[in-house]
Amino acid sequence: MLKPYVSEAYSDFSDPTAADSYRQAQRVVASQLGLHCPLVIDGSPINTTGVITSVNPARPDQVVGTAASATSAHVNDAVDAAWRAFGDWAATPVRERAEIVHRMGDLMNDRRYEFSAWMTYEAGKNWAEAEADTAEAIDFCRYYAHQAIAMADPVPTAEFVGESNESWLQPLGAGIAIPPWNFPLAILVGMAVGPVAAGNTIVIKPASATPVVGYKFMEVAVEAGIPPGVINFLPGPGGEIGDALVDHPRTRFINFTGSKEVGLRIAERAAKVNSGQKWLKRAYMEMGGKDALIIDETANLELAALDAVRSAFGFQGQKCSACSRLIVIDDVYDTVLERVVALTADLSIGDPTDNSPIGPIISAAQHKAILREIDLGRAEADLVAGGGTADLNGGYYITPTIFADVDPRARLAQHEIFGPVLSVIRARDFDHALEIANGTEFGLTGGLHSSDPDRIDRAKREFHVGNLYINRKITGALVGIQPFGGFNMSGSNAKAGGPDYLRLFMEMKTVAQRL
Repeated sequence: MLKPYVSEAYSDFSDPTAADSYRQAQRVVASQLGLHCPLVIDGSPINTTGVITSVNPARPDQVVGTAASATSAHVNDAVDAAWRAFGDWAATPVRERAEIVHRMGDLMNDRRYEFSAWMTYEAGKNWAEAEADTAEAIDFCRYYAHQAIAMADPVPTAEFVGESNESWLQPLGAGIAIPPWNFPLAILVGMAVGPVAAGNTIVIKPASATPVVGYKFMEVAVEAGIPPGVINFLPGPGGEIGDALVDHPRTRFINFTGSKEVGLRIAERAAKVNSGQKWLKRAYMEMGGKDALIIDETANLELAALDAVRSAFGFQGQKCSACSRLIVIDDVYDTVLERVVALTADLSIGDPTDNSPIGPIISAAQHKAILREIDLGRAEADLVAGGGTADLNGGYYITPTIFADVDPRARLAQHEIFGPVLSVIRARDFDHALEIANGTEFGLTGGLHSSDPDRIDRAKREFHVGNLYINRKITGALVGIQPFGGFNMSGSNAKAGGPDYLRLFMEMKTVAQRL
């Protein structure tokens, strides 16, 4: 019997005991840096001649670990292994499957600071951001375990005289998960264990920037009792391995989270029927955002400014849900801007192992790309904060950056930068603010700070995003509480952590029998 689902609470790191425990976990992880992570196919570790090197973005000369790099031959092996495992796994009683998936979450919870510390080193997350990532992964395992049991109930059908009619949901088969680097545990785990809890098997291609965290999850999956071949681990270059997995005629479904550009490319390739393929592939693309927070003249301006800064610069803005557009009603624009700039100035930059509010950007390439966008932005708007770098141990640091009086049509207000860059936009009134907020191709998260009930109701109806937050920050969706997924070019609105998520990886069968 599974325990009732309850979202994991976060630690209070102002408590010396919690802080000491996290530091001890960092020491444990530090002693293991440099480990090698093989491929895992059909439960067996496999090494290759190719190697992916993962470095600490706060100290790029420090190797976190290496991972074997797969070839196209390994893609065939992994997909074949997943299909071999599928029959027995799909036939496994649902409660037995659910117990294994739930146990993965329990085992991660037993080592939550250790898993979090790996992300502090490999992804540059401070303690709170890393623990939130781990807690979300735990929640996905437990929540989807419960949902799998619920989905096993027969589908209700109407009675018909002279016949027995029944319908049920069954798993699709072997699919692939291509998760991003910014939530290297939570999103990877959720994208894998959701389909697996439903009875499918899967091949995971982790992000090349964070393969070690993904491999640590594989260790937990094996410890929890997952049978060989149910979850396969295949690091490798996206252009080669990702394409081969997407194109493979035996790939039944594709679960992707990442940039719009890559997502659209995958969606296009997934739509093509390749030789030997006998189904239309299901493909779920969760992509980017250009998320807006509106502040009107009736809001608690201090709380609103604080939420704007937390939403914009948490994990250096490297979240698809991050606030990259702050839309402020003209009457309070100057006041809010002044306070947001002041609060941003208070954010210290430093190594995430010291729990600094602002850490590094994930990679040299991303660091360069963000600085280029900042340089382009100087010609579009007024740079009022940041815009530079910090020289700390060679790390990929960028100071939290704010542009003021940004034109809603400017590149700064339309292009997803995926870094610590906030564009502040002046709106004439609330109607204009909603028009600006909806004036991008994205529709992931958004928010409103207001005390006006009519405006709040209008935002609920007219602010076209998948996740809308009122009088709070616009990041940090909780599994089972705030199903997460966006509209428009933000993706398929698959709603991870919601009651319908597992249904995406199942198909309905109906049987009619004459009596």
